[in-house]
Amino acid sequence: MYKLLFNTVLRRLDPEFAHLLASSVIKALPLADAALRPFLRPHKNLRTVALGREFTTPFGLAAGFDKNATQITGLGLLGFGHVEIGTLTMHAQPGNPKPRLFRLVKDSALINRMGFNNSGSAAAVSHITKAKIRPNRPVIGVNIGKSKITPLADAADDYVFSATLLTPFADYLVVNVSSPNTPGLRELQQLNTLAKLVRRVQSAAGTTPVLLKIAPDLSDTHIEQIVTLALDAQLRGIIVTNTTVARDNLSTADAKISAIGAGGLSGKPLATKALQVLRRVRAAVPTESDFTIIAAGGVSSAQDVLERLAAGAHLVQGYSGFIYNGPLWAHKINRELVKLGYRGNAA
Repeated sequence: MYKLLFNTVLRRLDPEFAHLLASSVIKALPLADAALRPFLRPHKNLRTVALGREFTTPFGLAAGFDKNATQITGLGLLGFGHVEIGTLTMHAQPGNPKPRLFRLVKDSALINRMGFNNSGSAAAVSHITKAKIRPNRPVIGVNIGKSKITPLADAADDYVFSATLLTPFADYLVVNVSSPNTPGLRELQQLNTLAKLVRRVQSAAGTTPVLLKIAPDLSDTHIEQIVTLALDAQLRGIIVTNTTVARDNLSTADAKISAIGAGGLSGKPLATKALQVLRRVRAAVPTESDFTIIAAGGVSSAQDVLERLAAGAHLVQGYSGFIYNGPLWAHKINRELVKLGYRGNAA
């Protein structure tokens, strides 16, 4: 039903407007909690412990969908075991000029150059607070980034402001230095700069787990160095990966890709590269470590989730698949995981 609706109606709408419509519906879902939850809650066999918390399922929603933390409860109701909000920045900002979100339907992919559009860290506090007191809520991750107006030299101050403000409300915190859509942001992945940044955020976060989100476009050596840095800094984990600036193996016409221009590519075409980076990260982490690896990039099915868990991930995230598969996507993946015999480590 959803695929028919998508192919006949939704794909004709501007992607960002369609997202706004979907978000409005998701915000209203908690009103039907009593009717929906018995049908949509994940099976008890999927319960998973990571980062010192129990997740109802290892499958969650990546940052970028709920930028301002206004849909957490509804997204949890749809079956996501964790919802990563943001990216949030110290300063409210409109993001990059529109259009800035594009569908590649033939590839089940998206290109975005949103530019961390959000209402700012302070504005998110009340939304997260309301979500946290709800029963049966998902685990809440908070993804933070650098404001566009903040000079690169002052980036750490920007991150620390958001970390200090949001840590009391986050189940885990994510340092995003890997989006390709904020000028200069990926330069923060350089080792010396990154080491100083994560240590300051770690100090501000106290006992709240801090993770680092990396790009898929790094060399193997750089990936290994970042993992070593994260371990040395006693971060609690890493998210593999953000969107890619590459445009490899696409079915969409080259002319359309050129017309779209810059932005991060997500969805199925990212799957192979993201899985390679995941395996590289897993190989660099000592087997006895409790360092948590969250896999993201190109996940569209329960088989994809199982593949990433088998490759060493503790949790898995999706995003673009939500756009192409509709509101029951997480529920379907959870149901299929049970059918395929998956059992979480807390089941």
